[in-house]
Amino acid sequence: MHSHWRGSLDWIKQGLPLTTASDEACKLYDAIVTQYTGWYDDDSLGGMAGTLEKLRQADPDFVMGQVVQNGLELLGTGRNIRLDQSLSNDVDRMVERSQTVPEVTGREKKHVNALELWANGDMEGAALVWEDILVEHPHDVLALKLAHDTYFYLGNSCQIRDSIARVLPQWKPAMPLYGYVVGMHSFGLEETNLYQEAEAAARKALSINARDAWATHTLCHVMEMMGRQHEGIHMLEKTGQYWKACGMLACHNFWHWALYFIEIGDYDQALSLFDQEVSVRAANSGAMLDVVDVCSLLYRLQMEGVNVGDRWDKVYQVCKPHLRDHVLAFNDMHLVVACLGADQKEAVKELMDSIQDFIRNGKGTNRDVTAEVGETILKAFISYDDGDFRTAIDLIIPVRSKIIKIGGSHAQRDLLNLFLIQAAIKAQDKNLARSLLNERKLLKPSAPMTDRLISKLMEAL
Repeated sequence: MHSHWRGSLDWIKQGLPLTTASDEACKLYDAIVTQYTGWYDDDSLGGMAGTLEKLRQADPDFVMGQVVQNGLELLGTGRNIRLDQSLSNDVDRMVERSQTVPEVTGREKKHVNALELWANGDMEGAALVWEDILVEHPHDVLALKLAHDTYFYLGNSCQIRDSIARVLPQWKPAMPLYGYVVGMHSFGLEETNLYQEAEAAARKALSINARDAWATHTLCHVMEMMGRQHEGIHMLEKTGQYWKACGMLACHNFWHWALYFIEIGDYDQALSLFDQEVSVRAANSGAMLDVVDVCSLLYRLQMEGVNVGDRWDKVYQVCKPHLRDHVLAFNDMHLVVACLGADQKEAVKELMDSIQDFIRNGKGTNRDVTAEVGETILKAFISYDDGDFRTAIDLIIPVRSKIIKIGGSHAQRDLLNLFLIQAAIKAQDKNLARSLLNERKLLKPSAPMTDRLISKLMEAL
């Protein structure tokens, strides 16, 4: 018999009762949500996977336990519910349980509804449900974090910031996880170009908890966007003991570190970080956040003229199982460059055929984004790889203002800005290349890469 467990956990103190008779399930739920919020694995519990397994064993029918497990799977974007019957069954079981246990609260049912929408492709609808939860329960950090990550996938920079801003005044410094909420807000500030405010918020979060890898990640972005490469390198060197422990985000912070080296033209250091950290971590985790970083980093080095050897072959093997997923257009963009880099022509055809089938028969937010801009981006990369730089330009220019819809951060989407500049130089379109470089130079004056590209353009004239 399930009931509202009313113990002394912080969830209960904050008016968030959990429908389970198991004290242990409540404690493990608290543990997994804390790990997710902090981007780390608690080794004493066997990491996130171990915590989730213990949570399932403590109460297999615990609806919020099913919510957090399915939420992590869906928002990890590494499994496609259309192709994965096991994941589909898990979501169906969660929905059925929420409807048949009378004690399940309205808040818990809304969490289930949000994930059901996400599973059916309606990311925007899911975010609206989490926002509805937060209006009544501003301390529901799981709703806050799931919405935060969803806005990131949607490229909705203002909501990345404002979703946190709406609840932040109701969080107090003494509350558990308060520092992480401040850190989340710092990233939203950065993504809306409020760099000074973002840095102040990130440093506040880090003064509360030096292991807040997301706040460190905000500083990575601030220093990237402001052209403070050497300061960024020093910051990551100095703080590595803290953020490297957050295995879910460490690979991405190493990616930022490598970007600084690419910017200043130190390709040997960038390749070293790729070989020793980024590629190894991505291969071990298989997480899409890590996989896209590998693809992005290698492609940027290749555009800079660096000989990357046979590295694409290993990257392709990691990407190959995901060619038909189409969870995010952002992911597909990185998958196609891996296929092209490894010279896997059949894989490119498989991916594009699957994309066209998804546009014809799929549904949901990502289907619409793929039809509007995602497929065009993939065609541009293929044209560029074929040496048809003019077609690549003609494909990208009309959709350039819509590229934010594929999601990710400004720093991640910068791959497409660099791609377009390189295409313009190779197509000997000096006027377009000059215009794009002017734009880049004014946005970030301290940018050695831009200066190199200007020199490259002058040499090509």
